[in-house]
Amino acid sequence: MTERKDGGPAFPRSDERGLMGEGFREGSDGMALRDWFAGRAMEQLISVWPMTDGHLGDRKAVAKAAYEYADAMLAAREVKP
Repeated sequence: MTERKDGGPAFPRSDERGLMGEGFREGSDGMALRDWFAGRAMEQLISVWPMTDGHLGDRKAVAKAAYEYADAMLAAREVKP
């Protein structure tokens, strides 16, 4: 099985308990960093993407472009300064 290269969790949350061990809240890995990056890129793409008859053009193309930007951001994180 190949390892997913999604940047890991974007908003991990550890298990939490109150002072007396009450109020247990289960931890969560949250969304993948790749999805977070894609969502942020999509916000900008939608704001500038060519419109057709008042509607966003090819939605699949916008989504694909957003993930291409996300993958580029993940790759940039691997470059050592």
